[in-house]
Amino acid sequence: MSIDDAVDGRSSPGTDGCPSIPPRDPCGHKGTFGTVLVIGGCVKLPRVMLGGPVIAARAALRTGCGLAELAIPEPLVTAALGALHSATAHAMPVDAEGAIQPSACAQMLDPILLRAQAVVVGPALGDGFAIDQVIARLLTSVRTPLIIDADGLNALSRLIDFPRDIHDGAVVLTPHPGEYRRLAESLGLEALDPTDPAQRSHAADALARRVGCIVVLKGDRTVVSDGVHNWSAHAGNAALATGGTGDALAGIIGSLAAQFAGRAHRMSLFDCARLGVAIHGLAAKAWSQRRGEAGLLADELCDEIPSVLDALR
Repeated sequence: MSIDDAVDGRSSPGTDGCPSIPPRDPCGHKGTFGTVLVIGGCVKLPRVMLGGPVIAARAALRTGCGLAELAIPEPLVTAALGALHSATAHAMPVDAEGAIQPSACAQMLDPILLRAQAVVVGPALGDGFAIDQVIARLLTSVRTPLIIDADGLNALSRLIDFPRDIHDGAVVLTPHPGEYRRLAESLGLEALDPTDPAQRSHAADALARRVGCIVVLKGDRTVVSDGVHNWSAHAGNAALATGGTGDALAGIIGSLAAQFAGRAHRMSLFDCARLGVAIHGLAAKAWSQRRGEAGLLADELCDEIPSVLDALR
């Protein structure tokens, strides 16, 4: 398996393809490879959602981070640990209706954020004013790479002038076309069609420049842009068109960022994002070669990742 099977480099700093994966320290321990914190889950009726954060954490562990920690609504903690025994769970306080309590959550999250090397927020997080408050605070308080996905992106689209709170480009946004449209409208961007192959790169570039971040515009030939350089992948296939695979991608990128873009400074966040997209696509390709292009489960996708990493190394 070659990284060239997954990528279509067009304009990237120093290479036409993806960067190589740094060698794994044979003397390393779990602290060596970083902690990924995943914030998600919802118990605000009528929506009860847990799969998204669990899948993201599973993908992060399969990609090689040392620890995955979940911050999820308190009623979901037992189920989350039953679904992913290798994770640690932190209970986010909720009110009688199941809505997250932002102030109490902030107090709980602050010490955890200090020890995380990357944060993934948004999978199955739900919506509402409390979620918007949590996302707004994370933008101003997180100093490690922050990957915002799913409901986190929808919350951003409701925040006024959120780009002013972005720090040093250390944020990755992972929108699908619908989420892209909501963000673009809220920011007053030119109306570009994120599903049109001729416009997708321009759409990703425009959002990345406006926000000052990395954009991973998901879909056929996922595009990664930092506003100056852009890159697209072609290893994905129709098997990825199922629930949870986007959460897995966020976890993969978060894991690479925790290992290589944070304290290690061995890879740019842009490179972590495009390498994550390539690994995600190659994992789906490996599954499809054995089983076809339908029926992939997100957990199965995660479990393909170690073999992909080994082949790439």
